Amino acid sequence: MIDDAAGLAARLVREHGTLFATEAGIELTDEPQPLWQLLVMVQLLSARISSDAALAAARELWAAGWSSPRALRGSTWNQRVAALGRGGYRRYDFSTATRLGANADMIDSRWGDDLRRLRDEAATPAGISKQLQAFDGIGPVGASIFLREVQSVWPSVRPYADKLVLKGAATAGLPTNADRLAALVPSEDMARLAAALVRVARHGPTSSLDLS
Repeated sequence: MIDDAAGLAARLVREHGTLFATEAGIELTDEPQPLWQLLVMVQLLSARISSDAALAAARELWAAGWSSPRALRGSTWNQRVAALGRGGYRRYDFSTATRLGANADMIDSRWGDDLRRLRDEAATPAGISKQLQAFDGIGPVGASIFLREVQSVWPSVRPYADKLVLKGAATAGLPTNADRLAALVPSEDMARLAAALVRVARHGPTSSLDLS
C-alpha cells in the first residue's frame, strides 16, 4: 500500500518507467541521429499493429544500419520491406517502407536532417505536434508519443502529458494535470513517469504493482 503520491510516482518511474525509445534500442539524446530514430519509432507505432512488432521492426532498421535519415536514403524499398518483415511488421511493410523513404527526404529538405531545427521553428509543444504531423504516417497520436518521449531531452516540452498519460494517472490515483504530475518527480523523470502511466492506462493495476 502506497499512500503518498510522490512515493507512488517514484515507484512507477522505478519499476515501469522505461522509455519506449529504450525498448526500441534508442539511446535518446538531443542529437540528430537519435531524434530521427525516435521519429521512425513513432511512425512504426502509429500503424494498427502491436507495439512489440513496431519496436522489433525499429531494432531491425537500426541493425540494417539505417539509424540516420542519410543512411536510410541509401537503402532500397525492397531492403526496407525485408527489414520490416524480419521485425514482424508484415501487414504494413509495403506502405511503411514507402513512408520511411518519403520522411527521410522530407527531414532533409525541410530541416537538414535535424529535428532540433523543427523544434526551434515550431517553438511550442503544440507547434511541434503540428509540424510532426506533416510527416507521412504520423498523426495526432504519433505526435503525442514523440512529445511524451522527447521531453526527456527537450526541457522546453516539459511537462507533457497527453490523454493516455492522464488516463493512467486517474487509474493510479495520481493528479490528472501535467503540472501537478511533474511536481511529484524530478523534472528529468517526467518522461519516464509518462511512460509508466501509459502502461497503467493500457493494462491497469496488476499483481506486480498494487495501486490501491
